[in-house]
Amino acid sequence: MLKFTKPLFAASILVFSFSITASANEQAKLFGAMPSVLNISLSPDGSKIAFVSPASGKKTDLYTIDLTQGGSPVRVTTSSGEPESLHWCNWVSNTRLACQVGGVDEYAGDLFGFSNIFAVNADGSNPKLLTKRQARNTVGFTLYGGQIIDWLPEDDNAVLMTRYILEKRGTMNKFGGKGGGLAVERVDTITGKAKRIEKPEDEAVEYITDGEGNVRIMGMRTKLGRTERNSGEIKYFYRNNSNWIRLAELNYANRTGFNPYAVDPKSNRAFGFQTVDGRKALIAMALDGSSESEVIFAHDKVDVDGLIRIGRKNRIVGASYAEETRTGIYFDEDLKKLKTSLSKALGSNIAIGFVDASLDETKLLIRATSDIDPGQYYLFDRTTKKMQPLLGIRPYVEKVGLAEVKPVSYPAADGTMIPGYLTTPVGQEAKNLPAIVMPHGGPESRDEWGFDWLSQFFVSQGFAVLQPNFRGSSGYGDAWYKKNGFQSWRTSIGDVTDAGKWLISEGIAKPDALSIVGWSYGGYAALQSAVLEPDLFKSVVAIAPVTDLGTLKTNAKNTYSSATTRDYVGNGPHVNAGSPAQNIDKIKVPVLMFHGDYDQNVAVEHSRLMERKLKAAGKSVSYIEYEKLAHSLRNSAVRAEMLSKSAEFLPK
Repeated sequence: MLKFTKPLFAASILVFSFSITASANEQAKLFGAMPSVLNISLSPDGSKIAFVSPASGKKTDLYTIDLTQGGSPVRVTTSSGEPESLHWCNWVSNTRLACQVGGVDEYAGDLFGFSNIFAVNADGSNPKLLTKRQARNTVGFTLYGGQIIDWLPEDDNAVLMTRYILEKRGTMNKFGGKGGGLAVERVDTITGKAKRIEKPEDEAVEYITDGEGNVRIMGMRTKLGRTERNSGEIKYFYRNNSNWIRLAELNYANRTGFNPYAVDPKSNRAFGFQTVDGRKALIAMALDGSSESEVIFAHDKVDVDGLIRIGRKNRIVGASYAEETRTGIYFDEDLKKLKTSLSKALGSNIAIGFVDASLDETKLLIRATSDIDPGQYYLFDRTTKKMQPLLGIRPYVEKVGLAEVKPVSYPAADGTMIPGYLTTPVGQEAKNLPAIVMPHGGPESRDEWGFDWLSQFFVSQGFAVLQPNFRGSSGYGDAWYKKNGFQSWRTSIGDVTDAGKWLISEGIAKPDALSIVGWSYGGYAALQSAVLEPDLFKSVVAIAPVTDLGTLKTNAKNTYSSATTRDYVGNGPHVNAGSPAQNIDKIKVPVLMFHGDYDQNVAVEHSRLMERKLKAAGKSVSYIEYEKLAHSLRNSAVRAEMLSKSAEFLPK
């Protein structure tokens, strides 16, 4: 039987001085606030946790807590957000952590993304940069700070890292090259000293280990030419003794081939995903020269797209898929039984995930969430069967009456049933409400059941919100994906507008108070819906939207992904017809847009272009641009302002 104990400490580092009740501005602060825990990890002995938490403005902090002492969080270090922010931190040993910082900066009018990895003691002492410093005699430069690919759990204070090695001027290796490319090195996190494990390979883009310190798989890109470096194809090789042997190919541009994620050292197989009968399935491929492969798990309705791993060695324990809700299938019988017990203790409607584990896996870091629970982290001791509450993910909205998210389906114009999620205000009948259709981003993505801060805010303001998984979404197989949400925009946007028509036909939405809100591709879908069905939605809110497909391709020129972006968008009449900025004359309703000027996903020029064209045509448009913020607008004050201004803008 599971035993629950009281929390050792307060659930949140952030302190808010406003009331949980009433006004839209106060609710916007609650829902717009960044999660209190952005990343969390458990020390090898299970005695400490480390977590990254947002601070004021753009700052992020690293905290540690000694669970054995019942102590309060201790701040280890902070990042300013100008321009670097802490992304994650993980334990290298019981006393030392490795962390990644990254961000976007501007140089000579261009935006550059960068990352660095550093190590630091749990008390903040002895910081050490692990990213390889750039020598003066190299050709070019790199802003890639490397990645930790193996935590070497049996080797205290050392990790395996990928590092990009730049070519040196005037030097040649014995093969006629200059020695540049992606390499793997064993790095001592205390001294910073490194030992080469895999030599630099110019075309290498990925290395995968077995979790026990052995590099087993290498991915090599296929270039199209000097300017078009990314063809969308990766050739994978596996190491058998000292030789690299061809394993498989992946073309992520056209969604074919095998994509390896992990190596299981016990069975000597690579686990990854590949399309089987039109849907993604979990596949295992032998690494012994036999070329044998096995379908480990497939689903007849949706993609199997999640690999469940646990612990310091990233042990493979299961797979997951999302139909109406996300479901985990566990290969590990003990974890399967534990998951069942936890569900009984916490509630069958709670989604449970194993986030981290001690080295011996006797202590587990667990996350529990639901549609009406933003999430809680627990420490579970498998020896004593005790469950210790740790940190709330969004504790400031835990006392707000959150609304249940209900899976629904509605008919498209051609009769196809489109799945989605409907959320309506607590305590109100779902009739004659102001309503919002909220298409997701991507488009190669999908919405899932669970807590959604954007949707829940609007529901708290009295709106019904429908989130459609329109055709063009991922997760439902190749036939549902079509040619993607840009090339097949008429189908995708048609499904989105049909969501609005269904809300009206069911009596859920007031016809004169039906709006559409979206972020990224969702923002594109919102604007393009106003082009396709000018009289349906009464207002549009678009956050960081794509507005012109030609601009999307132009912005990608001379970048690593120029060819794949060009082919993804495609050529033909759909480029103009599917661009909101080229069809301003069809838009009748007021438009509100938000965008960060450091956005590398969707260039800020998209919103600027849309604003210029709408104003020139005498249309109603409001546009707010945020300085030095990227695509996700990771700033609590900015998100709160965006929510409150949107609530004021939308008709009720």
